[in-house]
Amino acid sequence: MGDDPARLYRLDGVAHIAGVINKEPQRCIRSMRRQQGMRLDDRYVPYLQMAGLYHLARLNDRWFRLDEALVSAFVERWRPETHTFHMPFGECTITLQDVAYQLGLPVDGRYVSGCLSEFHIYIEGGRPAWVWFQELLGVIPPPSQVQKYVVNCNWFQETFGECPEDADDDTVRRYARAYIMMLLGMQLFADKSGNRIHIRWLPYVAMLEKLGTYSWGSAALAWLYRCMCRVTNRHDVKWSGYNPSGSEKGPRVQMWRLRIDRCPNKGEFLLQFIWMPYSSPDVLQVVHPEVLEPRHMALWRSVTALIYFSVIEWHQIDRVLPQFGGVQPPPHPALNIDFLMSKDGRGGDRWFPSTLQKWHLLWDSRQDCVLRFDVVADPGPSHAFLDWWSQHGKRFLSPETQLGDPRAVPIPVEASQRGPG
Repeated sequence: MGDDPARLYRLDGVAHIAGVINKEPQRCIRSMRRQQGMRLDDRYVPYLQMAGLYHLARLNDRWFRLDEALVSAFVERWRPETHTFHMPFGECTITLQDVAYQLGLPVDGRYVSGCLSEFHIYIEGGRPAWVWFQELLGVIPPPSQVQKYVVNCNWFQETFGECPEDADDDTVRRYARAYIMMLLGMQLFADKSGNRIHIRWLPYVAMLEKLGTYSWGSAALAWLYRCMCRVTNRHDVKWSGYNPSGSEKGPRVQMWRLRIDRCPNKGEFLLQFIWMPYSSPDVLQVVHPEVLEPRHMALWRSVTALIYFSVIEWHQIDRVLPQFGGVQPPPHPALNIDFLMSKDGRGGDRWFPSTLQKWHLLWDSRQDCVLRFDVVADPGPSHAFLDWWSQHGKRFLSPETQLGDPRAVPIPVEASQRGPG
């Protein structure tokens, strides 16, 4: 790819949703709201705590309002080649720190990988898929509820929705396994169907006591990155246009786009971007203590591979040092991993730690990839970064007539005081 750090090789890709804003300025993403529909029985809690999934299960009890117009405005700024949002003032992204604070998921641990179905070939003590399913869950779904290696989630809910009051320990374990499969498949790693559970989770629920040794946080972020990259492709996602008969999503997308474009300029559209939102004492009082263990916190600064079975993504926090209190210099060249972006696990079952060994080994050496840099009182982009960004970044998406031309705004004086980064 060359050593030119100015090169953003997919900056103006024709398939990116940002490339059609002028033609369709009011396009808004249409979300699919999911909630794992099984009741959290108190008897499952010890298993969820061992797995590091209890905080996620508690979140499942709520519905969260999604501002689809705001999400759409950020999707327009997501760049698959850098895994960052391209903002007027520089780059920012969703990091392992965000996953830890927001979802309470463990970050350090083994990668979440393996194979999709042929467990008896690759896993010691594994069984053929449906034999293992019956052994672990005590029942086989009827053929009408199965499509290859996925099971209808409604069947899961009807079969395991209520654990009997007089259930023995083995029965509770079976119901806890089903609950965890639903939690993973419907909430943390949901696909766009929103109504099916993959049996890839059988080897994991077969060893409930070891679930806590896995890095659910890094796997969740890998899947989020992959979904974000897919949703930026205007051909690969459900978008809804503006409906003048009632929907206000289209104009609100334009409003949010303009507010982001004007950030952080002062005026009626003022938005404030906080580089380190978790440094507030109010946040630290309510955060899950487990995520603040040093072994987890160290990985927030690790430039490493993120793994979720065949999904390999890249934790590029070297491009967003201000989110960790540092000064951002001009970045290294964008890493071209398009060949990994095309992999979805189809085309025959494989043992991914072998077929994608290089990237799994990178995760194994994650502690060696932790960045060291000075934490300063005024984190942000350096003058050199902003000079580079003004020339090469995708800074503004709104029409110039709406912007009031902030392109003419000089680089802030305080940026030159932060040093080179």
